[in-house]
Amino acid sequence: MADTYVLVHGAWHTGAEFEPVARHLRARGHTVHCPTLAGNRPGDDRATSGLGDAAQSVVDYLVQHDLRDVRLLGHSYGGMVISKVADMVPERIARLVYWVAFVPLSGECLNDMVPPHYKALFDGIAQANGNAVMLPYPIWREAFINDADAALARSAYEQLNPQPYRTFTEPVVLQTELAAKPMGKSYLLCTEDTAMPHSLPWHPRLSERLGLYRLVACPGSHELCFTDPALLARKIEEAGRD
Repeated sequence: MADTYVLVHGAWHTGAEFEPVARHLRARGHTVHCPTLAGNRPGDDRATSGLGDAAQSVVDYLVQHDLRDVRLLGHSYGGMVISKVADMVPERIARLVYWVAFVPLSGECLNDMVPPHYKALFDGIAQANGNAVMLPYPIWREAFINDADAALARSAYEQLNPQPYRTFTEPVVLQTELAAKPMGKSYLLCTEDTAMPHSLPWHPRLSERLGLYRLVACPGSHELCFTDPALLARKIEEAGRD
């Protein structure tokens, strides 16, 4: 069955980095959209853009393209965004898919879910860079894209852009907690992902906040969109199907 997917990228990314995955999903008969969030577009003000702006940009995209019965996927920070979008336009969403993504409770910000050493690192980087943060390459190489060779790790890193720090510090306010929302929910776990330490895991620590949900797992790092887009597309289809 052909479905409609909207793939919401994570921090430091744009929709362009999802296009290799989208091509595989389109080849399988699906309609796929890869918007770039407000805050990560060329010319966006990294000092002032926040989580609310990013969520509103997805809502505007769904309305502009009149998208309904959507499988809405969020990667990493994108989980914060799709959680708010689901609160704003639930009638347009058939299923939420969290790919190694943050699952907030109402009133939480992304920084509430990361280890203290990450928060301290990002605080310092943002203070020195106009409230924008860039992920240091050694963390990217070892924790985010540990299944890539050196050349792919470097070329992927060069596609990233500075992240507005307000997207990490601005709390999300939900009318209804995610566990109580009626649409389908899935969590897609990459088993070699160490972007979050395994002592503070994506699953089950965050995934269980979805209430009733489907778990789909596969090998790979936090950046499987670069290292094996075909595998990721197959697993997104498993996570998104009815």
